[in-house]
Amino acid sequence: MIIDIHGHYTTAPAPLGRWREAQAAALTDPVQAPDPAGPVISDDQIRESVEANQLRLMDERGIDVTVFSPRASFMAHHIGDFATSSAWSRICNDLCHRVAELYPDRFAPGAMLPQSPGVDPATTVPEIERAVRELGAVTVNLNPDPSGGHWTAPPLTDRSWYPVWEKLVELDVPAMVHVSSSCNPAFHTTGAHYLNADTTAFMQLLTGDLFTDFPGLRLVVPHGGGAVPYHWGRFRGLAQALGRPEPEESLLRNVYFDTCVYHQPGIDLLLDVIPVDNVLFASEMVGAVRGVDPRTGHHFDDTRRYVERAGLTPADLTAVLEGNARRVYPLLDARLTAQGR
Repeated sequence: MIIDIHGHYTTAPAPLGRWREAQAAALTDPVQAPDPAGPVISDDQIRESVEANQLRLMDERGIDVTVFSPRASFMAHHIGDFATSSAWSRICNDLCHRVAELYPDRFAPGAMLPQSPGVDPATTVPEIERAVRELGAVTVNLNPDPSGGHWTAPPLTDRSWYPVWEKLVELDVPAMVHVSSSCNPAFHTTGAHYLNADTTAFMQLLTGDLFTDFPGLRLVVPHGGGAVPYHWGRFRGLAQALGRPEPEESLLRNVYFDTCVYHQPGIDLLLDVIPVDNVLFASEMVGAVRGVDPRTGHHFDDTRRYVERAGLTPADLTAVLEGNARRVYPLLDARLTAQGR
């Protein structure tokens, strides 16, 4: 089985976007407030949105299951306040749940959190509970920078985050550390902000003792870890200079990286530097990079091709494509096991 742990509902039906536009407009003109129950989206609209896109590409690329969460750039936690994000998170999470209900063999739901700049992270705990216990979410996406590129939030090691970590450990659910859209013109959302955030989050973890307090916590750093694997010597050297243990010892029992790296040399280096047990197959499809590489004739985000050409042993390849995901995402494993897979 091939499990893609990083998929977003980037092709959601148009009523979702229109509802969000009305919600944002209502921040200054309450008359434009949308129906609090959310947009009206039929099952047929959902089917059309995924069958022509994610499912078609999954079938073409031989991907069996995708962990499917709300569109990352649409989370936009910097818009409005906690009430704004809370309503938006509920609607987006419900929609991903509906996709997984319509295609239970192909999608497992993930969830976004109702984060807001300057608001206590503990306020997200009820939605974590609801998403996991009621919607069947197997993971959550956690934004380390709700300000959208201004980095006003405390580091992930700060005790203000502890209620979130406690709940994730209690529910045995990993979090993907994933920012949203950038409202800072200095940082392009997908080309700079995403990769900056992956690197920043790892450095925050390197300089703290989060996993001493939460040895059962599992965090996934997406997009191949940003700069991390490609500057592994720098991080090892910084750990040494700061009197910290080797990253392999202090972090790699809890931190994982995905394969959303869109060229063969990048995947080769990722798998050479990072232990195989810490790498999870993913493509972020349909995502930030949707074009065809003229040098190969294949889509940049067809990451299965790179992984299979990276020279892994059969056992290691199986671990990256399936086994690691089932170990790191136990609720996903339970879901697949219940389906006889």
